[in-house]
Amino acid sequence: MAYLSSIIASFLVAFPALFSIVNPFGGALIYSQITLGRPHPERVFLAWRVAAYSAIVMLVSLLIGATLMSFFGVSIDALRVAGGTVVAVSGWRMLYNPQETEDRKQDHASDTRRATAWSSDVAFFPLTMPFTTGPGTISVAIALSSNRPPDAAELLPFFCGLCGAAIAVALTIGFCYSSADRLVSLLGPGRARILTRLSAFLLLCIGVQILITGIQGALVSVIAAHR
Repeated sequence: MAYLSSIIASFLVAFPALFSIVNPFGGALIYSQITLGRPHPERVFLAWRVAAYSAIVMLVSLLIGATLMSFFGVSIDALRVAGGTVVAVSGWRMLYNPQETEDRKQDHASDTRRATAWSSDVAFFPLTMPFTTGPGTISVAIALSSNRPPDAAELLPFFCGLCGAAIAVALTIGFCYSSADRLVSLLGPGRARILTRLSAFLLLCIGVQILITGIQGALVSVIAAHR
């Protein structure tokens, strides 16, 4: 029961954070514009390829991101402080300046349209990177993985929950992108903007929590060193 509770707890932290930064609903509205000239079966196939690539990007970032940073001498507490700050700032910008995020997505969409002129395979670049799971998503994933528990026995359920959240977000990407036309007619720009703001607030709260955990860990280390 404790094992399952740990998995659920880490999933409930990771899923809203990844979902907020990826924003599949908002991305689907632009995806429908990017792939407008393609046949519907091809658009669906491309959507699920983007979802698969996005899952790989998130899983790799979650599983080895924090370890790679530690290899370069960055402590877990420092990574939590830095990662939490990045996540909180991203959430703040999305909350109070959503137009900037939408403009950046539109710029990626323009790059994608230019890419389709000479390439038939745009699933990974630029539809996955950087349009769907760009540097912001990678930063959030690394920040989440840095929040791992100190007890080795709790690492497996912790990472199971994180990986489950990444896969769930990837499936959401696939469903939203493959059903982009329906979402456009159902949501429209106004409702999509409301969802973006709600997601941004969740992302801000999660970033602050990771930041607080990092500061607490650093203070404990400093106090212990001076005893």
